[in-house]
Amino acid sequence: MSQQTPSVVTEDPFAHEDDGLHKGLGRRQLQMIAMGSAIGTGLFLGAGSRLETAGPSLFILYAICGFFGYLILRALGELIVHRPSSGSFVSYSREFYGEKAAYVSGWLYWLNWAMTAVADATAIAIYIKWFGQYSSFIAGVDQWIMALIVVCFVLCFNLVSVKVFGEMEFWFSLIKIAALVIFMLVGIYMVIFGTPTGSVTGFSLITDNGGLIPNGVLPALIVVQGVVFAYAGIELVGTTSGETKDARKIIPRAINTVILRIAVFYVGSVLLLCLLLPYTAYSAGESPFVTFFGSIGVEYAAPIMQLVVITAALSSLNAGLYSTGRIMYFMSQAGSAPLFAGKLTKSGVPFGGIVLTAGVAVAGVFLNFVVPEQAFEIVLNMGALGTMAGWAAITLSHMKFVKLAKQGKYQRPEYRAPLSPVSDWLVLAFLAAVIVLMAVDYPVGTWTLGSFILLVPVLVGGWFAVRNRVNEIARVREGYTGNFPIVAHRPGTDAYLQRTQGSVKIHRDLTSDD
Repeated sequence: MSQQTPSVVTEDPFAHEDDGLHKGLGRRQLQMIAMGSAIGTGLFLGAGSRLETAGPSLFILYAICGFFGYLILRALGELIVHRPSSGSFVSYSREFYGEKAAYVSGWLYWLNWAMTAVADATAIAIYIKWFGQYSSFIAGVDQWIMALIVVCFVLCFNLVSVKVFGEMEFWFSLIKIAALVIFMLVGIYMVIFGTPTGSVTGFSLITDNGGLIPNGVLPALIVVQGVVFAYAGIELVGTTSGETKDARKIIPRAINTVILRIAVFYVGSVLLLCLLLPYTAYSAGESPFVTFFGSIGVEYAAPIMQLVVITAALSSLNAGLYSTGRIMYFMSQAGSAPLFAGKLTKSGVPFGGIVLTAGVAVAGVFLNFVVPEQAFEIVLNMGALGTMAGWAAITLSHMKFVKLAKQGKYQRPEYRAPLSPVSDWLVLAFLAAVIVLMAVDYPVGTWTLGSFILLVPVLVGGWFAVRNRVNEIARVREGYTGNFPIVAHRPGTDAYLQRTQGSVKIHRDLTSDD
């Protein structure tokens, strides 16, 4: 079959990688997404059980993990300035390591957000069930039904357009950031002047209740994987880069705000929680922020905070569907994901990948039916492993980029990761240490890691199932853009579809954002 010769990409072989997606995100939305993307269920709900296990030392663990999270973001930021892409580190893995690396990193990252979607839906259902003390109707609705409704609600909004996603995420992020600021102002005031109930506050709550590490060093270290999960989402700025106007200028500025966000919102809020109530007052199943506001006797404070917590979880679920939709879209273009994941709506939304993730979230709702008490902890650990896989892919891609730049094959941008490549090696060592700690966290961590290892034959089998398609698409693409670039709806995927499905072509919309 004769094939029409495409116009040649002369300057940047990656320049058309995001064709079909709309650049509908502006500076206002991107800045708020960068500040609020990682503030979700890991902090608002997960901190309760983490405090119960690790005690006040949790704020130190947040600081340590936050430091490494910042190093990862700076590495990602340099790659973004090098080449913005909605394929994020999956695209960079392909550029620096080839198709197999892109396949593995993409599917593991998808697993992360698929599990996070289940965790978010579970958390929201738990939050809503909390209102059962005020409403007999809510008390009578099963947790799994609430989780299912939540997934369907967020899915519908995510399928409209990237502008709708950006606007929703802007307001979600604004609400949860504002809530944390209010909490911190109220908390600082009460640490200094006391609570309405006259309860003790301050550092004596730490010293009189076993110190920083009341339950021992090992229990404190083991909760690190939960803290890592709390930072899941900081890499979202990479996925948004392909749909952000003037990404090379806006995203570095957004990343530079991360260190302040980590210091204030994570470390500061967890430390305040320890200064306001004994660590024994917090527990799994209830947001520690709700626990605090419920303890001070201020009417309606706890229900209002609970609504804010629901907003935070909705934000995380919204971001997860967005991110995986774009990742699956680019993997489909390369042939390593189902072809339907590469389909776009007229408004430039990759609905195939979004629906795929939502489908897993719906399946995960079944956990809320079988083990409603343990559902959140199970998917939290699985999500943490997926997060670390994504962070490892970012770090390894950056290491290769720096190495090739030293050989004169690339030119590093002015915006660079500090202390690289030493910082990259530190990140990899940290991730390896977290996996070891998870292995000794019996039974949940051990079994989670064991089940994750079972994914190895699944990934290997999946690669053998798709490698012919991937290689054929790559062969058609080679000579047009080179070995690794994926150009949306250009020779490669379309040629493969024409050969296998006749005239069927993936829909694309290359109209303007207006």
